[in-house]
Amino acid sequence: MSEEIINRVVNSGLITFNLEELFPEGERVLYDIKANLWQELALKEKDFRDFVKEHDWSMYQGQFVALHCSVDAIIPTWAYMLLATKLAPFAKKVVFGNLKELETVLFDEAIAKINPQDYQDARVVIKGCSDREVPTSAYVKLTALLQPVAKILMYGEPCSTVPLYKKPRN
Repeated sequence: MSEEIINRVVNSGLITFNLEELFPEGERVLYDIKANLWQELALKEKDFRDFVKEHDWSMYQGQFVALHCSVDAIIPTWAYMLLATKLAPFAKKVVFGNLKELETVLFDEAIAKINPQDYQDARVVIKGCSDREVPTSAYVKLTALLQPVAKILMYGEPCSTVPLYKKPRN
C-alpha cells in the first residue's frame, strides 16, 4: 500500500508574488546625447535644434527610452527636456538616466498599481528567481508596500523560503 503524497506547499495558503510578472513588455533603448555634442564636449544649440527638428522620432514607437550622456560634458537641462517632447508621442516611456534607472522607474510604476489590501493578513512569498533581471529596488519597494498588511513575508520559493517579517500577535 502506498501513501498518498500530500503537497504541503499547495495546502499552506501561501501566496507567491512573482515580480517578474510586472515586467512591462517593450524594447528598452538608451539614447546617448553624446552623438549630438560638438567634439563630445559641448552642445551647440543651433545644430542640436536642427537635429531635433529633422530626426525621425517615430523610430522610437512603442519603446521605453532612457536619456543619457556617456561623456563628461555639461548638457543644459532644456536639451533633455526637448528630446522628451519629441519622444513623447512615440515612446511608451521616457526617463532621464541609464537603462538600470529606466527599469527601476518601470517597476516602481508597476508596484504603485498594486492594491496592498489584496494581501491583508496573507502569507506572502516574494519569488526570488526569475528569467528576467528584476531590480533590487523593486524587491525593497514591494516589501515596504506589503509589510503593513501581510501576516508573513518571505523571500525565495515556496519550498525553500527565507523569513523576512512576521506580524506581531496582539
